[in-house]
Amino acid sequence: MIKLGIPSKGRLMEDTFAWFAARGVTLARTGSDREYAAEVSGVDGVSLVLLSAGEIPRELAAGRIHLGVTGTDMVREKMPLWFEKTETLAEMGFGHADLIIAVPNFWVDVETVDDLDAAAAAFRKEHGFRLRIATKYHRLVREYLQKHGVADYQLVDSQGATEGTVANLTAEAVADITSTGATLEANHLRMLSDGPILASQATLFASKVADWTDCDLAGLTRVLGLENTDIG
Repeated sequence: MIKLGIPSKGRLMEDTFAWFAARGVTLARTGSDREYAAEVSGVDGVSLVLLSAGEIPRELAAGRIHLGVTGTDMVREKMPLWFEKTETLAEMGFGHADLIIAVPNFWVDVETVDDLDAAAAAFRKEHGFRLRIATKYHRLVREYLQKHGVADYQLVDSQGATEGTVANLTAEAVADITSTGATLEANHLRMLSDGPILASQATLFASKVADWTDCDLAGLTRVLGLENTDIG
């Protein structure tokens, strides 16, 4: 039996249901909104597991689910060596968001990540501590900044209202997911001109470490109209 993990609530769940329905597979919650029971029709041998989007990478990495729908950002942030443990089956065309670095509007000389590097060095020299960047995406942001040679910074954990940390004087810059940029603008922040660290969207992943039978994935990918894979 293939276990398919999808987000348990909200727009991401609804759009996932619609994506599968367009391919002849019906996913549905059963019972009340407080229950996590669900059912699948239109394809044999698949059971539905409702999880938070953040839990799905963990379950894929452990092989406790065979397939999972979550954001690209979630998998790459939460799963070390994600490319060894999962395979991307389909980018689903919704849940688009970019992981970006943003700085205060009044930092008129900071337009690029190279400018940020210079500003961070000057900040440490003036204040005696490293420039703080608020984020919950520690792995992705650290890898990006290391790649670009930025050294004089520290990451400050922020699990909510990240854009407000600059106004609250708990950080000098932020690295967060944005889809429209409206929250950044409302908090007088702007994105660096280099572009996003990662362009994320909802994606159907397959676990490479789950216990696949010979025909499991071939049958499901055929029903969904996807190319077959070598997993299993």
